[in-house]
Amino acid sequence: MTVSRRLALLMTTTALLAACGESSKLPPQASVGPNPQLPDPTTSLIPTLKVSKAVGWSGGDAPKAPAGFKVTALAEHLDHPRWVYLLPNGDVLVAESNHPPMPDGATDGGSGPLAWARRTAMGIVMGRVGADAPSANRITLLRDADGDGHAELRTVFMSGLTSPFGMALVGEELFIANADALVKVPYHEGQTEISATPVKVTDLPAGINHHWTKNVLANPEGTKLYVTVGSNSNVGENGLEAEEGRAAIWEIDVQSASKRLYASGLRNPNGMAWKPGSSQLWTVVNERDEIGSDLVPDYLTSVQDGAFYGWPWSYYGNHVDVRVQPPRPDKVTLALAPDYALGTHVAPLGLAFSDARGMPEAFANGAFIGEHGSWNRNPQAGYKVVFVPFSDGKPSALPVDFLTGFLNADGEAQGRPVGVMLDRSGALLVADDVGNTLWRVAATSAH
Repeated sequence: MTVSRRLALLMTTTALLAACGESSKLPPQASVGPNPQLPDPTTSLIPTLKVSKAVGWSGGDAPKAPAGFKVTALAEHLDHPRWVYLLPNGDVLVAESNHPPMPDGATDGGSGPLAWARRTAMGIVMGRVGADAPSANRITLLRDADGDGHAELRTVFMSGLTSPFGMALVGEELFIANADALVKVPYHEGQTEISATPVKVTDLPAGINHHWTKNVLANPEGTKLYVTVGSNSNVGENGLEAEEGRAAIWEIDVQSASKRLYASGLRNPNGMAWKPGSSQLWTVVNERDEIGSDLVPDYLTSVQDGAFYGWPWSYYGNHVDVRVQPPRPDKVTLALAPDYALGTHVAPLGLAFSDARGMPEAFANGAFIGEHGSWNRNPQAGYKVVFVPFSDGKPSALPVDFLTGFLNADGEAQGRPVGVMLDRSGALLVADDVGNTLWRVAATSAH
């Protein structure tokens, strides 16, 4: 294709994007809860695109928490902080990371002039949200020994990694989920840096890495690891052979490194957590795009061993996605519906169960969820941390806004929440990859 033709296609695509008028017809609460409304799909040549330009925080601005909480910056001027992990002595690890480069010759989203133009336009837009910066490929350690909400010690804990994301400590071994492999290093309590060369435990599906983030969680016994691997496409447009082992959670034996598929059909699972007092695994999942602002709700769900959750052939149980060919009615029949819808295109990434150590009663029983924010919805959704109350072991009420203000009055992104975690005191930590800050939200009132 000539340069002039490519430019013409790009201009046409950009104009179509600007003119795209599809928007949500349902109230936000319609796509939330155990039984969300699922209207008919809406399809178009160019998908709905409404992206918040990344501008960062100015002056002393910060996100807003409910009354009775104080928000402080545990650390600022980080480089795309994505995920957080608490070590036994209270030190906090922060994965500073972004997507890895695509392999030479690889493409995402099919071939042909329209696919090229669409990828180019999307690349320009993704640059507006700060998603195209080089990856720092490191983990930083933060220590707040005096508990004032500001880390007085900050060191480069590890560097030279490959788009690191999830972390899990088992005994004296720290496991890190890179974009292409699960690796481990020795760790001794109190260490502020790791000089050992990481040892590969097992490869993880990589390649195009349409979804590159890999999370890892150890079971309470420390015998198994659970690793999330997102899909290599929206709905299989890169070919189903590119999806081998993806859209899934893997179980890995700590001692032998043998692995098996634990659950599949999960388009892009990220945050995982064990429901307190149980051996029940929960995750948050980003569902598919490009069938309208009111489809498909992202979700929070318990994860059953051996279960299939529909992707790419269906969503929310047996709702068939006709874009996926050839159809697989046998797979659709097997698909489980998730437990709880979080709203369409909110992009849930972080998940942490609460407890009463540092939270008042209203926020002591439930799950905090970091919603990174939409691009395929008009109006925007997400861009906040919500709290989902639980009762009798399951979600029991609508989500409550817990940390907001990430969008300014002009709809620009001052920040975008990703990983969430409770620190040693029970305060909530929130990784903000646009604001380049790790926020701490601590209760100030007695409870």
